[in-house]
Amino acid sequence: MDDHYQQLLKIKEEKLIKAFEKNNISCMIVKDEKELKNYLKSILVHQKKVAVGGSVTLSELGVIDLIRESDVDFIDRYEEGLTREQMIERLREGLLSDIFITSTNAISMDGCLYNIDGTGNRVAAMIFGPREVIVIAGLNKICNNEAEAIEHIRQYSAPANALRLHKKTPCAQSGQCQNCLSPDRICSSYVKLGYQSQMYRIKVLIIEKNIGY
Repeated sequence: MDDHYQQLLKIKEEKLIKAFEKNNISCMIVKDEKELKNYLKSILVHQKKVAVGGSVTLSELGVIDLIRESDVDFIDRYEEGLTREQMIERLREGLLSDIFITSTNAISMDGCLYNIDGTGNRVAAMIFGPREVIVIAGLNKICNNEAEAIEHIRQYSAPANALRLHKKTPCAQSGQCQNCLSPDRICSSYVKLGYQSQMYRIKVLIIEKNIGY
């Protein structure tokens, strides 16, 4: 990144941090994976119960492996050999975790988080249940406003995830949302998280790279 880009990025980051603060959401910027993992290591301690939302971002950043190596009680939704019933039970357990770690589909510059979910456990946990929610997202998730955030989800996040999950949906064929009624549809719940009554329960970590959908 050249100096001018860095300067513009800093201005945007400072504006975003202030916007989240107004919504009672904490926000911090991390430069890279090392800084991100150092922060996570500081909170993944004392056998806290930890759960995660389904996320390409977490996998690509090595967060899942870090949690497994930490002194926590990990409700591991990715453990090999789980039956569907066991998976659902772990998703339910995650709603009462001490720390819930996830990503988000989009962020608006007024300090709001936008998400779309199929099963609903991820957005449910972000709204209520876990004592603390850590949201990790790349620069590519930042949108100027609500309209851009929704468009990003409909035209990028949802189709990309449908392809990743091998879903037989129209968006997986066309590359854009068709507002379908497919049995494989993964867009069941649209959730916007704005002003929070519980101060700083949600902490957003913006990593200075493009990652995830």
